[in-house]
Amino acid sequence: MSERVERIVTTRVQHPTAIAEAAAQRVRAKSVLGDNGRAMIIAADHPARGANAVGADPAAMADRGELLDRLCTALERPGVTGVLGTADILEDLLLLGVLDGKSVFGSMNRGGLAGSAFEIDDRFTGYDAAAIAAMGFDGGKMLTRIALEDPATAEALENSAHAIDALNDRALIAMVEPFLSRWADGRIRNDLTPDAVIKSITIASGLGRSSAYTWLKLPVVDDMPRVLASSTLPVLLLGGEVADAEAAFTAWRKALAQPTVQGLVVGRSLLYPASGDVAGAVDRAVSLL
Repeated sequence: MSERVERIVTTRVQHPTAIAEAAAQRVRAKSVLGDNGRAMIIAADHPARGANAVGADPAAMADRGELLDRLCTALERPGVTGVLGTADILEDLLLLGVLDGKSVFGSMNRGGLAGSAFEIDDRFTGYDAAAIAAMGFDGGKMLTRIALEDPATAEALENSAHAIDALNDRALIAMVEPFLSRWADGRIRNDLTPDAVIKSITIASGLGRSSAYTWLKLPVVDDMPRVLASSTLPVLLLGGEVADAEAAFTAWRKALAQPTVQGLVVGRSLLYPASGDVAGAVDRAVSLL
């Protein structure tokens, strides 16, 4: 057991109120976009949906001590502005004291477990807007997959709309991650063609009774100028699992030139780079901004 993990476990057992105390004492970020006007947010909400795989390792993200070590390394790098995670991970980071000056986003719906028969029925099993506000965080993120042949999509969209409303009422960012998805061979597959991404954007942009605090978290696909022209909402580019790092960085650089794009939200490809150099991968991503 690492020293970090041992310290967290001891605190959780002996002084669980330390989490709320750390949240109350945390120095909040002045801006989600950081000092340079661009966001570089590290995503770490994958394990709560049972998505622990990175590359050929199906349990890469399942070692919490290693994940925390990698997150701490990433958050220490200049230009990293924030983090996205579920309560267990964000509370670990609060106890480690590494969230001062960072924007923090709570992951809200993790009920659509990876590979499950109910994956589209993506229940809000994580943060809600009230808890995000109480913790002094900056917003909430919701995965919003739209499978036109799956009846569960209607309720999933309604639940996303309610979450957007609740965040909007508290002047908190609703980070919506939409995909047009379909069932294939018993699994959900996201359609990453430009036309499909555009359709997902236009649907997601209209959710809720106000879009004043809605931001989109979008994949980088072909024909990004046309894709991004489908909405005026602020956009953060997601990383996903990267097979070709050079191609990914080139695609991010081109997409970041578009006027609606405000930065990056990247997880596995920076926390578990093929090179093994977390700091180097993060620094390179920051350099794109």
